[in-house]
Amino acid sequence: MDIGGLTPVDRDVEGVVEMMLDATTHYAQPLTADRLFDWHAALFPTGRSGMQKLTVGKWRDDNSGPMQVVSGPIGRQKVHYEAPPAARVRKEMNRFLRWFESPGRADPLFVAGLAHLWFVTVHPFEDGNGRIARAIADMALARSERSSQRFYSLSGQIRRERADYYTMLEHTQKGTLDVTPWQEWFLSCLRRA
Repeated sequence: MDIGGLTPVDRDVEGVVEMMLDATTHYAQPLTADRLFDWHAALFPTGRSGMQKLTVGKWRDDNSGPMQVVSGPIGRQKVHYEAPPAARVRKEMNRFLRWFESPGRADPLFVAGLAHLWFVTVHPFEDGNGRIARAIADMALARSERSSQRFYSLSGQIRRERADYYTMLEHTQKGTLDVTPWQEWFLSCLRRA
């Protein structure tokens, strides 16, 4: 407890809330690299994720090796996904941002699902990619509804279905890149939210 007898605010939660509010309240504003950097900085205000020091508010580098999503004990890790090399991140993100902001895109629900998948596939940051991808999806949904109000929580539903979420991501990213099964899962998850 702090001096006032109140429980201190969890800065991680506060950063997620700030990012999600910006994404949905200001949905009409363009999604830019600088805006993504601001969201990333809000998630990691200390420049750390736990004990790990992060590069915050800019694209990742490969100084500590390739960006991999792994699980399992040290020495027996399973690589679920290896992101594109850091040298390609700027180009891939420019392509993604142009697509996201282009008029006359596909169905807004398709855009939300594909934007989420595309962002986590590029994996432009050292940490926080999933949280930011969910904010981007919520932003796309807010644009489609022309409303910042949410009567559902896509992020909450993805958290409840976390195991299926990671299985579907791995299947899509390691497979033929046919996004149909991903989109079907994403839309079903959204419906359940």
